Amino acid sequence: MAADPTDPDPRHPVVTTPYGAVRGRHENGIAVFRGIPYAAPPFGPRRFRPPEPPDPWDGVRDAGAFGPTAPKPPYSEAFAQYLSDPVVPGDGCLNLNVWTPEPGPAARLPVLVWLHGGALTRGSSAVPVYDGRAFARDGIVFVSVNYRLGVEGYGLFPDAPANPGLRDQLAALQWVHRSIRAFGGDPDRVTLAGQSAGAISAGVLIAAPQAQGLFRRAVLQSGPPEAFERDKVRRMVRRMAARLKVPATAEAFAAVDRDLLLRTQADVGRLSSPVLGGPAFGIVVDGDLVPRDPLQALIDGDAAVGTDLLLGWTRDEYRLWLVPGGLTDRVDRLGPVALAGAMARCHCGHEVPRGYRALHPGAGTAEIVGQMVTDNLLRRPLHRLAEARPGSSWVYEFAWPSLRPGLGACHALELGFVFDTGETAESAKLAGGGAPQELADAMHGAWTRFVTTGDPGWEAWGAAHPVRMFGEPEPDADADGEGEGEGVGAGPKDGPVRHDVDGMSYTAYGPRDRELALWTAEAAAAVAGEAVDGAGAPPVDPLLRKVPRGTELRSAVRRLRRSGGVKGR
Repeated sequence: MAADPTDPDPRHPVVTTPYGAVRGRHENGIAVFRGIPYAAPPFGPRRFRPPEPPDPWDGVRDAGAFGPTAPKPPYSEAFAQYLSDPVVPGDGCLNLNVWTPEPGPAARLPVLVWLHGGALTRGSSAVPVYDGRAFARDGIVFVSVNYRLGVEGYGLFPDAPANPGLRDQLAALQWVHRSIRAFGGDPDRVTLAGQSAGAISAGVLIAAPQAQGLFRRAVLQSGPPEAFERDKVRRMVRRMAARLKVPATAEAFAAVDRDLLLRTQADVGRLSSPVLGGPAFGIVVDGDLVPRDPLQALIDGDAAVGTDLLLGWTRDEYRLWLVPGGLTDRVDRLGPVALAGAMARCHCGHEVPRGYRALHPGAGTAEIVGQMVTDNLLRRPLHRLAEARPGSSWVYEFAWPSLRPGLGACHALELGFVFDTGETAESAKLAGGGAPQELADAMHGAWTRFVTTGDPGWEAWGAAHPVRMFGEPEPDADADGEGEGEGVGAGPKDGPVRHDVDGMSYTAYGPRDRELALWTAEAAAAVAGEAVDGAGAPPVDPLLRKVPRGTELRSAVRRLRRSGGVKGR
């Protein structure tokens, strides 16, 4: 590829990569390079194939604007009120961006590589919330990555390799290892980070044999290392094939109009959700890049040896999945049907929701269901990971409630605080106007310390289960942890609390231990028994008496999915 060799402004920074030189921009003292290709456009003969290196170019390539985003369907109107997802047209979607305070090989600064979320079907590095200027301001070279999404990146076909989107991310990480020194970064001080699907991807990559040596630390925000059941992904592809009236092969899908493919993907995925499951795209064990279950590999200590981990979640993850569609009240009204769906999703019996009811008698059905699913899919695996790596894992919970009605401390709300981009309109869509800057200072500061030193500033995970809480302490959570909040996860109640950083950050000990213990039948039965003995509650919650079983349960799950399409990110 030939690039324009004429520099319109000699003050613009120019850096040479293995494939050619790129010209960025100076923005408020930060050198920013956008849209740098790390792999060739994944279309034509490269469709559904592993990424290939980009063609080298002559001269200096302009890197002043974001590159093309991966093909993706738009968010529904309900979700678009809260989440931004810009689209940049073009085939060259395998590109990345770099923010650096000091381009040049002598700087040797720590590096943060960011993988965006979006359920592996949406999102991009061009979302303004992910602007890397604050990290660069604080001495970190920040890299954000675009990768293939949906059926293009995670479709499972008999005639193509699995996980091309994950292979894109690996190619970007390899590019960073080879190229980042020229931008001022140290390839031996790389932190791989992501949120939601990006965190799942980061967790899988740090367990991947081919990625060992490409990172030193990892941050997993609201997403555990996870491999989907292959049949779940195959069902998504087969349903798309049935609607398109084509074979479920990569060759056949490559012949379908791209816009039609996206519309079909969105339509088939409409009834899937983090709350109640359903067919979806995801990373699968492939015998190659993902040779085994990634969570188990990390727990066994077979991968990421010596890697520091920062792990966590938000207090009310599920509210982003329910509130935009007005589904919280609907789930409350559905009662037993919703509980049936949660039990099916979590593969658990009546004793688990009964235990949640006993612990939180004032919580509604939507809250019980949402927290059950969050604990099972997210908090339990992250707890297991921290337990397997004491002393080198740090755990947090984001507990500040959005200023927008009903969202609470929902999924993705922490991002504007981590990136210190709360002043952007895109952050305000989720947080509301006037989010506290002191909370951003606390959270962004912790991430900066972790990337720079490996210590975010609180106790590493150990027997006392320290969890750093970000948000104002609950009024009834005193220094001895004796307060009683309302609802599931309303605040730390189970251990001593230490207040720090202007009241916006403090440490709680075991704030989720009671709920997570319910996932053993013995503990759940014991909690229910204590409720009977201590509060005179009926031995069986009246709502739980009505929970359907067997075929009736599966029918109930379908009813709930169709009641409004409980969609997730």
